[in-house]
Amino acid sequence: SSTLKLHEFIGSKIPPYAILSHTRGEEVSFQDLQSGNLNVAEYKGFDKTKQCCRITAGDGFAFAWVDTCCINKTSSAELSEAINSMFRWYQRAAVCYAYLADIPSHENPQKEWSAFRTSREGLDAARTNCLRARDFSRCDWQEIGSKLSLQGLVSEVTKIHLVALMGGDLDCWNAAQEMSWASDRTTTREEDIAYCLMGIFDINMPMLYGEGMKAFIRLQEEIIRISHDQTILAWRSKPSLYGSHDGGLLANGPHLFAKLSNVASSGFEVGGSLE
Repeated sequence: SSTLKLHEFIGSKIPPYAILSHTRGEEVSFQDLQSGNLNVAEYKGFDKTKQCCRITAGDGFAFAWVDTCCINKTSSAELSEAINSMFRWYQRAAVCYAYLADIPSHENPQKEWSAFRTSREGLDAARTNCLRARDFSRCDWQEIGSKLSLQGLVSEVTKIHLVALMGGDLDCWNAAQEMSWASDRTTTREEDIAYCLMGIFDINMPMLYGEGMKAFIRLQEEIIRISHDQTILAWRSKPSLYGSHDGGLLANGPHLFAKLSNVASSGFEVGGSLE
């Protein structure tokens, strides 16, 4: 956090670290930091990385992890490992800072927050659930508050149950409820809507960019394979302009679970029934 240089740690020899949750723009890459790119200071994302490191050092941590510059995305193997491990890395972080670039310094976040793009992209379900502590900062890096102080607002915006948000055991919620938390989640690439949910469901599967929404089908198949949670089949179809409905046994996206935050099941074994 004091040098902005990359360090690699493997296995159990990982020191305490801070982690950044943010929306992406013109970012500093792994290659930029590794090569010492002299133009990197011109990137908008460089100031974000630098400010994150400043706060990290001020909080007493020697290392910070920022996905945009700490993953070598030119290596398909490293990218796949990172996506499969992302949930665990956020879970193990000593602290997570959420940088909400779309909240101007003059706004009152208590009234205006839900209107900003960041509340959807920056607070995705996969990262918000598992954090021990979290600080939220607006575009000028002034602190808005902590996850504890903003728990009601964060729960409302993200649609994540308050108990789960504050560290409750995810096994207490069924698949349909957890899918509903991501029902209005948007991603740049279609496949990422599935990949960003793998950690919540404790799923590991290969990354196949180019498969589109088939990735979400694969995710559901894996959920069924390891859990027998029948609520994954409780999604609700939305009629099209012509009156037809989405077909098939599995949903084509988490948006079809939007109304299922309160669905309950009598058990997760095959042969149970939905209530």
